[in-house]
Amino acid sequence: MLTKKKKIIVLGTMLVLLVITGYLNVVLNNKVINTGGNVNTGNFFSTYRLDRQDTRNQEISYYDAIIASESSSAEAKTLSETKKMQLIAAMELELVTEGLIKAKGFEDVIVTNTTSSVNVIVKSGTLEATQVAQIVEVVQEQTGAIIDNIKIIPVE
Repeated sequence: MLTKKKKIIVLGTMLVLLVITGYLNVVLNNKVINTGGNVNTGNFFSTYRLDRQDTRNQEISYYDAIIASESSSAEAKTLSETKKMQLIAAMELELVTEGLIKAKGFEDVIVTNTTSSVNVIVKSGTLEATQVAQIVEVVQEQTGAIIDNIKIIPVE
């Protein structure tokens, strides 16, 4: 049976791997965006979605491993279950919000929701005030975020 120190090391290692995966995801996406000058937005949106899904699948896998491990403490299992449910809820919220924004007539959109902000990347050269208002309305209805915490980024 693993000692408490070994359990902490295993959990810490998993957390470090998760952070490294997220960092590499951001770095590699920035290289793709910065290398071409002209960004193929269709490629950007699909690549971002695939990378986001891969990262989340890996996170869920880590949580499942902790939950399934007989050597994990009850506290670690409970924390992993909570984090997994929070991640699934965030995934659902982003999916619904993206769908509702697309239903307003936008070609493509990506929504990321954190505890402090909501980022909306919209496939559009420029946005008119009415379009911004539509996006803000959907985001506020779905997330409860205040307008100061909503960032809308148009991408051509």
